Amino acid sequence: MTTLSTAEVDDRPALLIVDDDLTFCTVLANAMTKRGFNVTCAHTVEQALECVEACTPEYAVIDLRLPGTSGLTLVEKLNALDPGTRIVMLTGYASIATAVEAIKLGAMHYLAKPVDVNEIMMAFERTTGDADVQISAHPLSVGRLEWEYIQRVLNENKGNVSVTARALNMHRRTLQRKLTKNPAKA
Repeated sequence: MTTLSTAEVDDRPALLIVDDDLTFCTVLANAMTKRGFNVTCAHTVEQALECVEACTPEYAVIDLRLPGTSGLTLVEKLNALDPGTRIVMLTGYASIATAVEAIKLGAMHYLAKPVDVNEIMMAFERTTGDADVQISAHPLSVGRLEWEYIQRVLNENKGNVSVTARALNMHRRTLQRKLTKNPAKA
C-alpha cells in the first residue's frame, strides 16, 4: 500500500460528502479516495458547515434528507461561499420540486439513489444540459403526481409538515405517513 505525503494529499481536490447514512458515507469516501479525492465526511448540515469553515471543497455530494435541516440549505450556503464548488445532490426521495430547487440553489446535478460512484463522477464532469435526453412516452402515475404535488407544497412551506398539511387540507399524521413512504413510481 502506498502512503501519500501531506503535500500529495493537499494537491488532491477536496470533496465533502454529507449524508446521515454512515455506511454509505464510508463506502463512498473510500471509493472517491481511490479516484483521487481528499475526502471529508459530515452527517448533518451543521457538521458540514464546520468542515467548510476549515476548507471550502471543490466538490460536494449532499443528501437531500438530513437530520434537522434539509440538504437544500447546505447547497445554498455552499454556493454562496464558493459558486465554483461542483455540487451533486443525492436523494432516495426524488421529486421534480426538489430537483428544480436544488439546481436553482446551485447544485450542478441531482441524482436519485441508489447511485454508484461512476454516476457521481459523470455528474461532476457534466457542465451542460443534454437536449437529447429521453422523454417518457407515458404521463406520470396518479401516485407520482400526488407525491410531486406534496413535495412542491412542502417545499413552498420550507419543510414545515404542519403548515403543509393545513395547505393540503390533510391531517398532519396522514401527511407524515405519506412522506415516510418511498415515492410512487413514475
